[in-house]
Amino acid sequence: MNALLAALVLAGTPAAAPAAKPAEAKPADAAKPAEAKAGDVLLRGEKLKGLPAVELTRITGAPAEFDGKTVCVEGTVRQACQKKGCWMELSTADNTTGVRVTFKDYGFFVPMDSAGKKVKLEGVVKVAELSEAKAKHYEAEGAKVAKDKDGKYKEVQLVASGLELR
Repeated sequence: MNALLAALVLAGTPAAAPAAKPAEAKPADAAKPAEAKAGDVLLRGEKLKGLPAVELTRITGAPAEFDGKTVCVEGTVRQACQKKGCWMELSTADNTTGVRVTFKDYGFFVPMDSAGKKVKLEGVVKVAELSEAKAKHYEAEGAKVAKDKDGKYKEVQLVASGLELR
């Protein structure tokens, strides 16, 4: 019985166990969020749900009406963050007003050369007052940040959950 017990104990020790294979390395892209190319369309984030599009001018004209609501917006990328692509600005057709778009949970980015491309996205509208430090940070990355009549940095933002870039 002692021999059987000794054999069982030895069988459970690392020296008696076969060497485990090291885990296979995952491709670097495995850690990246959903991204795919479909023809000339670059998809990022979650698949769009098919919400009806809201004109960007309606949102910029009455931002409080849309604050906190999920919308679908189509527009032209005025510019994108030149450090990482972690935000972009959408402009109206006449390029007079726009919104900053960030990405849900910092989960995906856009190419830094996205300016001029068409985008369709779904996300939550947010009316934000920026600190001076945050405004200067955005400006250092190439953004245009407007001040309201009180001299405060305010902007309409969209936190995109998914987008299609053309």
